[in-house]
Amino acid sequence: MTDFTATRALFDLPEGLVYLDGNSLGPLPRATADRVARTVTEEWGQMLIGGWNKAGWMAQPAALGDRIGRLIGAPAGHVVVGDTLSIKVFQALAAALQMRPDRKVVLSDSGNFPSDLYMAEGLLGALGPDYELRVVAPEDVAAHITDEIAVLMLTEVDYRTGRMHDMAALTAQAHTVGALTVWDLAHSAGAVPVDLIGAHADFAVGCTYKYLNAGPGAPAFIYVAPQHAEMARPILSGWLGHAAPFAFEQAYRAGEGIARMRCGTPPVIQLSALGAALDIWDTVDMSALRAASIDLSEAFIAGVEAACPDLTLASPRDPAQRGSQVSFRFDEGYAAMQALIARGVVGDFRAPDIMRFGFTPLYIGMEDVTRAVEIIADVMQNRLWDRPEYKARAAVT
Repeated sequence: MTDFTATRALFDLPEGLVYLDGNSLGPLPRATADRVARTVTEEWGQMLIGGWNKAGWMAQPAALGDRIGRLIGAPAGHVVVGDTLSIKVFQALAAALQMRPDRKVVLSDSGNFPSDLYMAEGLLGALGPDYELRVVAPEDVAAHITDEIAVLMLTEVDYRTGRMHDMAALTAQAHTVGALTVWDLAHSAGAVPVDLIGAHADFAVGCTYKYLNAGPGAPAFIYVAPQHAEMARPILSGWLGHAAPFAFEQAYRAGEGIARMRCGTPPVIQLSALGAALDIWDTVDMSALRAASIDLSEAFIAGVEAACPDLTLASPRDPAQRGSQVSFRFDEGYAAMQALIARGVVGDFRAPDIMRFGFTPLYIGMEDVTRAVEIIADVMQNRLWDRPEYKARAAVT
């Protein structure tokens, strides 16, 4: 297994904590605080509005997009950063639907993140009663790709179980019947190798606050394939997606290529945090990262299953079929997770019964897996979760 000791030293993690929740919120890179402070004090503080030109604030969305592009198999000039993931889902889906005006069905699955489905419901409802969001079981997606489908909209890695769709195969099948694809990479970017060009994906979106470690509320990204870049037109035609934003024309003219997918003003401070995080990612080989992730997760599964018969594996057993997380089912999963967190093993819970654990080799090593398994075994074997304080639900689970 590749040694990621050098990258571990680049993160600010509390001593003694085993942090297995980077699939929900990545930890703080040590360089981020100083980077953000410089943006606030030296750029905003001293340059004021001049920072848009002098500090290059307006160029950040495209420049950072290119750096993310390396991690997801996208060519330069086809990824841009800004807004939230829900907004980017809406933009991508709207653009894809406009490219298939004779079709009215969006196909997705029940493993998709709910916000993606909500955004699709809202968009399709606004477009009229003839439009349909068709949601099937993940394993049934391929069987439902027919010539009715306008857009296949899927999250590559299931947020609950870590199950992975075959992006290349499903995209090829969609293209065979004339449908377009929108892929959500929220649990893929920075977790598994992604090859958008090789898979011939049409659109992709993702967030930066999970594996990419850009911080809570960090902006999302969107990818548009080269062959669609000059024809895709988002419904959310924001002023920064205009061909000449500072001409202040009354009517909208789409910008060139991926620039038209810009919408609102760039979140400059949050983008500086993303830049600091990407300084780490610029040095990472995704194939080596994936191999290390599989080693860690395989050891974790073996250890937990040997010690905790009350936990049932919810993730695919074949590591090639899951992302960089492992999930177990347990009826009292929420309470058990709170007991683990109280003892220094941080994962999270997803209703109704999923205990999630993320594996990021940048800062998680085999010694963390060993310690986590020991604590999980203690909590489960001795029913340490069975206390009232662990069963009281917090707002965020």
